[in-house]
Amino acid sequence: MLTTIDTPYTDTRADDLAWALGRERLPALAVLDLELTGAHVQLRLLGASHQVLLEEDRVTCSETVACIPGSSTPLPLGVAKRLGDWEYEFAARVETLSQRSFAGRAQELLALVADHPHGLAGTFPGSPHAFTAMVAQSEEGQVRWRTWHAYPQEGRLVVTRTRVGAMLHASQGVPSRRRVECDPGRDSERHPAPSAP
Repeated sequence: MLTTIDTPYTDTRADDLAWALGRERLPALAVLDLELTGAHVQLRLLGASHQVLLEEDRVTCSETVACIPGSSTPLPLGVAKRLGDWEYEFAARVETLSQRSFAGRAQELLALVADHPHGLAGTFPGSPHAFTAMVAQSEEGQVRWRTWHAYPQEGRLVVTRTRVGAMLHASQGVPSRRRVECDPGRDSERHPAPSAP
């Protein structure tokens, strides 16, 4: 789904993006609700940023990547966090492109997300290549999503990839299920991104 965000594009920077896990639901400019692998996933566009909410019988998780005033957690290259018997993995990278390459990449990504049944993208008035885009999918009992935040004035594209899934019990070979929550009070472990998003 592709939508035009009804707010002017402001001159933000890729370096201003921050990451947060467990943040409260923030006001959204566009929302897409999905049912994936028995979980309810909500993709939320927050201006030049995003929030993903995942709810399942035993899991509640909230990921926010946004320009958050006063945030003390800059965008990490990678995060791996164990949540009971569940794993949360996040990776981010920044692409720096020429003006021509940026325009082509923006058109390619917007076309991909607009046609995807689990995709949500928002463009901003005043800059044809200023956008935030998200795509979610489920695979083998895991929920995954990718996001793109475009900063045409810098020629930079911030790309993130997230995976949330149950860990396997070694003795049973099947996922163990119990209620866990993304706790904003716990420290996250930071690691280099396992693979480029």
